[in-house]
Amino acid sequence: MTFNELISLCQPIDVSGQEPNSIGTLRQDSRKVESNSVFIAVRGHSVDGHSFIEDAIAKGASVVISEESFDTEEDVCIIQVPDTRSLIGPLAQAFEENPAQKMKIVGITGTNGKTTVATLTYQVLEELGIAPSLLGTVSKRIAGREKESKLTTSDPIELAADMRKMVSAKSTHLVMEVSSHALDQKRVAGINFDIAAFTNLSHDHLDYHEDLTAYASAKKQLFDGLYPSAWAIINGDDEQAQFMGMDCEAQKVYFSFYKALDVDCQILDNTINGLVIRIGKTMIESPLVGKFNAYNLTEAFLICRALGYEDEDIAKALKSAPGAPGRLERVEESGHGKPVVLVDYAHTPDALENVASTLAELKAENQKLHIVFGCGGNRDKAKRPKMARISEEFGDKITVTSDNPRDEDPESIIDEIMSGFDNPGTVKRITDRKKAINQAIADGDACTMILIAGKGHESYQEIKGERFDFDDRKIARQALGRRNGNPKDEGA
Repeated sequence: MTFNELISLCQPIDVSGQEPNSIGTLRQDSRKVESNSVFIAVRGHSVDGHSFIEDAIAKGASVVISEESFDTEEDVCIIQVPDTRSLIGPLAQAFEENPAQKMKIVGITGTNGKTTVATLTYQVLEELGIAPSLLGTVSKRIAGREKESKLTTSDPIELAADMRKMVSAKSTHLVMEVSSHALDQKRVAGINFDIAAFTNLSHDHLDYHEDLTAYASAKKQLFDGLYPSAWAIINGDDEQAQFMGMDCEAQKVYFSFYKALDVDCQILDNTINGLVIRIGKTMIESPLVGKFNAYNLTEAFLICRALGYEDEDIAKALKSAPGAPGRLERVEESGHGKPVVLVDYAHTPDALENVASTLAELKAENQKLHIVFGCGGNRDKAKRPKMARISEEFGDKITVTSDNPRDEDPESIIDEIMSGFDNPGTVKRITDRKKAINQAIADGDACTMILIAGKGHESYQEIKGERFDFDDRKIARQALGRRNGNPKDEGA
């Protein structure tokens, strides 16, 4: 990156100070600034990067990109621009030699199903002999190497750096989840998506977005930015389907299980052992269960078709694709007389209703469904009583426990959940999540199905700013082992 190239990309209002001898790394976090770094000051949701300009200069930044004029006696170049947030994405891509232009990029957005659709698409592409990469809620997978993911969609600088690693590793396709926060904060600016997919929209993130309309509008940005040559795959059964496609210039494919749209779909078989669905004229068999997974499978199928792959090849790959970890994942432990235990990431009312209604429908005539769940702290409080009502509608037994309380008092969170029950006297309240899981499994038998909801794939519990090792699947496996007289490691 030369100084002239930087100026050309920034299209500044004003440039002052000394031209740098060299251009170093691009930084948004002043703590990561080093000699000759370019520091870009971005106004965040709670922190304004302009407050850290002096810190960045003191650490050796040779260029500062700012929305405000800034006077300094230091040997530093100040580039003033109208909007740093819109600029950082394209700038980050340019600093990494534009890796987004060297891959086919699939973006998936929606309240629920993003992780499963992204993972299924990734797994199909792998099975078809492609070299894909994956960015999402559960993990980053760059040419087969897996790394923990801290955000559904990373900041633009990290995102561009990851993409460059993918290109260097000969990855040809990137499948990524795109959150509403990322779209609203322009984290994916500068990336031209070849395919965008919409799963659904329901109550979530209203602690961040003003209301459901603002939430939907943030999601819609992914489709508004598509080129005519791109594809938009849209769940036509969702109430927001037409809104998502409005103003979208791409080739649009609406699918439905209930209406006559571009692609007609049908669930042919839905049992605890898997699904058989029809997408157009193609039959799909999958080990995934539930109507909501029929939608996820359809999205993945249509994405891969839009990428140019044959229907039968995609169907064959989906037959063995396991989907995402922690999504209605069965905890297997040998032995007789034990309950069936499933772990799911459902932490929104819609997601909990999807999995709970599915299990209520699929359970045997003599089985009881025991739902163990909580709600996260520092998040939308309005969903807490809603999730109580949903668990009461579909569960035969309910235990309310702690999730990730974060900075909130776990007891206060549970109080707000309890307010949503019609018959709170029938609900168990065990704040300690490990004790709640252990008790549910100890009390269960062969006629019990237990759904542990809320954390899914997560391997931690977040309390007062700290993350402690905690995995629902591991705790459940240990509890099942003890029922067999086979004690497991007691660690979380």
